[in-house]
Amino acid sequence: MKKILLLFIAFTINSMKAQEIKTITYFQNDTIKLDLDLYLPEKKSNEKIPLIIFAFGGGFSGGERTSEKEFGMFMAKNGYAVASISYSLYMKGKDFGCKGILTEKIKAIQIGVSDMWQATSFLIGNANKYNLDASKIFISGISAGAEIGFHASFWDYKLMNLYKSNLPENFKYAGFIGGSGAIQDINLITKEKAIPMLLAHGSNDDTVPYSAGSHRSCPTNASGWLILFGSYAVYNHMKELHEDIELITFCGGGHEFSGYLFHDGQQYVLDFVNDVLKGKKFESHLIVPSKKVADSGKYLFCEQKNEKHI
Repeated sequence: MKKILLLFIAFTINSMKAQEIKTITYFQNDTIKLDLDLYLPEKKSNEKIPLIIFAFGGGFSGGERTSEKEFGMFMAKNGYAVASISYSLYMKGKDFGCKGILTEKIKAIQIGVSDMWQATSFLIGNANKYNLDASKIFISGISAGAEIGFHASFWDYKLMNLYKSNLPENFKYAGFIGGSGAIQDINLITKEKAIPMLLAHGSNDDTVPYSAGSHRSCPTNASGWLILFGSYAVYNHMKELHEDIELITFCGGGHEFSGYLFHDGQQYVLDFVNDVLKGKKFESHLIVPSKKVADSGKYLFCEQKNEKHI
């Protein structure tokens, strides 16, 4: 028992050395203060550290940046920095569903995206202070956070930014990791703007459409009707552009799989960022049956040729 206890203590000490967590205010004015948690690996040399910026989910009305602490620690232990950001919850106390106001829903996304750009600008400006590689910044998120990630990657920064923050001319994120996210206009993703992507989505998601569809499955006459292009639509679009993308589809699954990549699928994220930084080319669609589909022995409409199943 004594040996086991000593081994546990040694493991805990080594784990603590493997990363450092800093809470930093990246934006503040008279009405709002926004923080981020920066997970840093142990500094072993002067080599700059690639960074993953993460935005939590919660319908722009709830959620916490601390919700994915395990993801931040996992990536830091494997040599990456993670900045988990807070952002403005514009829809708090408002209806983000079918009875909501369309312009308010779009404004919520724009504010969240502007916060993401502000955080990115702050981290680039402080890259030397935290030993970050400003040329290797990935963006990621869950659900609403993934919608922030999509739009921050492809919206016109000069046109849509609500702040005076500055990003370098022709700035591009190194890649995007999104769980159950979507973009308003798929044509924003052009060959010139395309970046490598790792996406995961449930094929029967009735909150954020898996392919093209309305947000929250709202009818066309609803005041909050908003068309979105989800992960599968983006996957097919990126294939047509011959750009790098990986999609994990949970066949028959719903929105409950939005956090998969940052919980059970952390190794997929690690492999993805490693591959992107090595310049590896890829295009794959991995189909995973949800429990409901697995029990039935069917893949529903997820069954397609030349795609891998597990």
